[in-house]
Amino acid sequence: MAADTSPPRTRTRLPHAPPWILTYHSVSDPAHDPYGITVSADRLDEQLSWLRRRGLAGVGVTSLLRADPSERRALVGLTFDDGYADFVGEALPVLLEHGCTATVFVLPGRLGGSNDWDPLGPRRPLLTEEDIRTVAAAGMEIGSHGMRHLDLTDLSDAALRRETHGSREAVGRITGGLPAGFCYPYGRADARVLASVREAGYAFGCALDPGPLRGPLALPRTHVSHADRSARLRAKSVRHRLRHRSADVPGRHG
Repeated sequence: MAADTSPPRTRTRLPHAPPWILTYHSVSDPAHDPYGITVSADRLDEQLSWLRRRGLAGVGVTSLLRADPSERRALVGLTFDDGYADFVGEALPVLLEHGCTATVFVLPGRLGGSNDWDPLGPRRPLLTEEDIRTVAAAGMEIGSHGMRHLDLTDLSDAALRRETHGSREAVGRITGGLPAGFCYPYGRADARVLASVREAGYAFGCALDPGPLRGPLALPRTHVSHADRSARLRAKSVRHRLRHRSADVPGRHG
């Protein structure tokens, strides 16, 4: 069954911290990983097992934000940036084994290409159109990461519109439904970028540490690496609660 990607209906103010959303990238061999963005499938399994032992279930962002506040306390958002092809063979089986869903942010302007925006490599293949449909059919939410993984804050207005509006339309043509979520390449955004994402019709946007921009279109997330085991994950959970006391986020009740 396809993931529920209909936009959340209203906004709610959370009393303590916004939902905890984890950021993954590639799931493959982490031996050569100059950016610290790769976890092995075994480590992902270990991390999801840790969440489950704590009574937490991993879900896509739309499902997380649509949940009632009482339900949301038992949920963690799982996101995978850049649309790496290894998601299909490495991440997806682990997620399904744990009964989890996730939001996968893809690059429709680089279908079947590689991550050549990373100067230090290694080169990793990206999802094709067929791969994206396979991921969506498995129940994962598909979101946009822009067309080509560009720093949106450096673009002209026309180029920014292609990355936000154009990518939403492109993802919609692949999956048959317009995506609800957008993810900022490099985690970089400003007020102009957020305005373009809003105008494109996205219900939410994912950043890393958005600072004063924090809100429905700039949700904070926690980066996860191969080094994160139980103690580090616990520390990151606590840090999230301390750093983000409250935020307006989409939800079902207002």
